[in-house]
Order: sequence, then structure tokens, then C-alpha cells
Amino acid sequence: MALRFRQSEILDIARADGRVVVEDLAQRFGVTLQTIRRDLTDLADAGMLDRVHGGAMMRTGVSNIGYETRRRMNEGAKAAIARACAQMIPDNSSMILNIGTTTEAVARELLGHRNITVVTNNLNVANILVANESCDVMVAGGGLRRSDGGLVGDLTTEFIAQFKVDYAVIGASALDRDGDLLDFDMAEVRVSKAILRQARQVFLVMDASKLDRPAPVRLASLSQVDAVFTGHALPNDLMVKCTEWQTAVHIVAA
Repeated sequence: MALRFRQSEILDIARADGRVVVEDLAQRFGVTLQTIRRDLTDLADAGMLDRVHGGAMMRTGVSNIGYETRRRMNEGAKAAIARACAQMIPDNSSMILNIGTTTEAVARELLGHRNITVVTNNLNVANILVANESCDVMVAGGGLRRSDGGLVGDLTTEFIAQFKVDYAVIGASALDRDGDLLDFDMAEVRVSKAILRQARQVFLVMDASKLDRPAPVRLASLSQVDAVFTGHALPNDLMVKCTEWQTAVHIVAA
């Protein structure tokens, strides 16, 4: 497919932000909504994007986007989300951080915290927190996933089970309209489920690219989460469910 200049720009925006919105693109390029919808349809037909309600997102299928690509997506939003989450975590507390680019951003926001203990199966989180001399870092054993520095497997799950912490800060690959958190890797999901069991409070950090994104493995429900920190409003029906579940939703501006 030979991309028109506008379609190439749309693809660049989707790579950077994870998703694109029809109204935003129409305003950006000074064209009609119908023109943008045709562009998105062409890109979807070419296998470059997945159409979702109101826009499109990077195609994922049953495998995740590359870790370095994810790290660059929505960097400003992830930093703001991480800052809001870290502000809810007091000094003198313990927590578990799992695998993910947004949990790494939370780790950076914890560099000024005092007398904290962080348990993690994310080598990137551990390397970030080395700089905080007032933080005890406990790194799980297990099989190293070279693609993202994550540790997974039965050894990891058994290690996590040795702790009972004040907070779990988790990420997920996707959130559907039923309020289910989804991921791509069964081994990683088993570890994340263990993390949920070992925490008194659970915080989910998630940028807008995770909304309406397909992923095949169910991790948990938002009903099991105490607070969500995200950069985009959740769908209205899901907000109603969060109210029923007493799951706090913090919409954080980048």
C-alpha cells in the first residue's frame, strides 16, 4: 500500500501515542471526519491499525507491541499518571511493582520517597530504584524475559507469596468494557495474580492506549482494584461499574 502523506502522519501518531481519535485527527489536518475515517479504514485494511470506537490503535492481535516501542508511547501521560499514583503512596510503606513501562515510570517517581520497601519482578524497576538509598529493593527470582527485563515463572510466584505489602502497583496490557484487565502472557498473569493476593491495596496504572485493546488472557477485574490512574476517561458504563465496585478512578492530565 502506498501511503498518502496524511496517512503516514496518522501512522506516526499512532506509533507514538498508541491510539488515534477521529475528531482529533480531523482538527489536526483540517479535513472532514469522513476523510479521516476513510484513512483509518485504509490503514486497517492494510494491517497497520486496528479500528476501535471513535478511532484506531496500533495492531496487536495475540502478541504485544515491542517493549521499546511501548516505552516511547505516551511518555508524558505515563509520567503524569505515575506522579499521581506515587503521591498516594506514603513514606514508610511497602509495595510490589510488576512488569510494565508505566510501573517503571512509578518507580522513577518513588526516588524521593523515604523508608520504603519495593518488591518487584521487573529488573528495570530495580535498576531505577538503586538510586534511592532509602529504598530496600527485593528482586524476585525466576526466568528472565530478555525482551522487557521481566521475571516470570513458578519461582517468581513463590517468591511473591512470601510477602504481604501495603500496596501493589500493577499495569496491564488491555482493559475491556466489562472491566476485565487483560494480558498476553499466561506466565506473567500468574505472577500478577499472586501480586494481587499479597497486597492490602491495589493501584492500576494505565495510559489511554490500553482502552478497548484486544489481549487474550484475563488477569483480574477492576472490582479487585482499589484505584485506577489513567490519562483518559473510562467509558460511561464502566465508570458506573467502578462506582458500584468502589474502585476510585483518577483521570490524570498529561
